Amino acid sequence: MSSRAGIAAPGLAPHKDLTGLYTIDPVHSTIGFSVRHAMITNVRAKFTAFEGLLKLDGHCPARSEAYLSVQTCSLETGSPERDAHVTGPDFLDSASFPLMSFRSTEVRHSGDDRFRMVGHLRIKNLELPVHIDLEFAGASRDPDGLNRVGFEGTATLRRSDWGLDWNTALAGGGVLISDKVKLTLDVSAVRLEQTDAA
Repeated sequence: MSSRAGIAAPGLAPHKDLTGLYTIDPVHSTIGFSVRHAMITNVRAKFTAFEGLLKLDGHCPARSEAYLSVQTCSLETGSPERDAHVTGPDFLDSASFPLMSFRSTEVRHSGDDRFRMVGHLRIKNLELPVHIDLEFAGASRDPDGLNRVGFEGTATLRRSDWGLDWNTALAGGGVLISDKVKLTLDVSAVRLEQTDAA
């Protein structure tokens, strides 16, 4: 996540150097996912309680870092019954595992304002490597005088890799829920302090 925010976009003169420590603003950010349901449509969900830090290096984005923690019980799918199922023992088991987390290990420039962030995603008691494709969305000073950066990201996972493999067969063939899950990030982060780049 941090990678993109470490590059200043053309025309943003007051933000040529974005180096610093940022906190993710949950009010203006979305962390969610979509999954194929009944072989015919996508169900979308989001988490409403999360926090994260970005340590951005505007001179060398590869040295940027990101940390994210999500409260698994904060899932919303638009159906209270479905929310209870997904946060229950068959899937996230929020009672036993209240948090899932991501920590970056590497940032790679993919060209223009695109990056790939490599890191580890922990769901329940299992931490596995993932990569997130990011696009830097810009930087600005908001009406309250806060310096912000934004980015969008996506990652495709197989939920069964983390043991989230509950399913049921459909009468006409196939299964109720796809194993493939698409994560989506739309993040606004606020700078807390300025740091010096090496």
